[in-house]
Amino acid sequence: MKAEEIGLEAVKVNPIVDQLNELLANYHIHYQKLRGCHWNVKGKSFFTLHAKFEELYTNAVESIDELAERILTLGKPPLSTYQEYIKTSRIKEMNTVGKDDIALVTAVLEDFSTLIEIEREIMESTAEAGDDGTNDMINRFMQFKEKNTWMLRAFCGKQ
Repeated sequence: MKAEEIGLEAVKVNPIVDQLNELLANYHIHYQKLRGCHWNVKGKSFFTLHAKFEELYTNAVESIDELAERILTLGKPPLSTYQEYIKTSRIKEMNTVGKDDIALVTAVLEDFSTLIEIEREIMESTAEAGDDGTNDMINRFMQFKEKNTWMLRAFCGKQ
């Protein structure tokens, strides 16, 4: 499929696809970090955070699939190797073994902040290009992270 087939101009959409691929790379690193948090959380908060991290990584993997499909819809291939993800991602890998619950949640909050920053950049581009489909998808992703940022900050006792 090509952008023109859904009423968009390729010249306006191609930079958006690059931004979506960057977001895809960041989501992959974020997803793997969430898996590590889920597997390695210990202590009094285990039951609460084990379930929360599962909810978050399930959402992340669904977002990854939507992103890849949107990239294909706009006429380009999505990044698909961890080498590309690591090279492209602003989010960095983290060894989650031996970290306490607050350190794990703080790492997730930092990832959320980075993802929201990228999503806001994409929403500016999609608004200028008239790409309402991508804009709606990204807005939904961002709203989920904004709400969960509030919840995780409350868990950490942050205002």
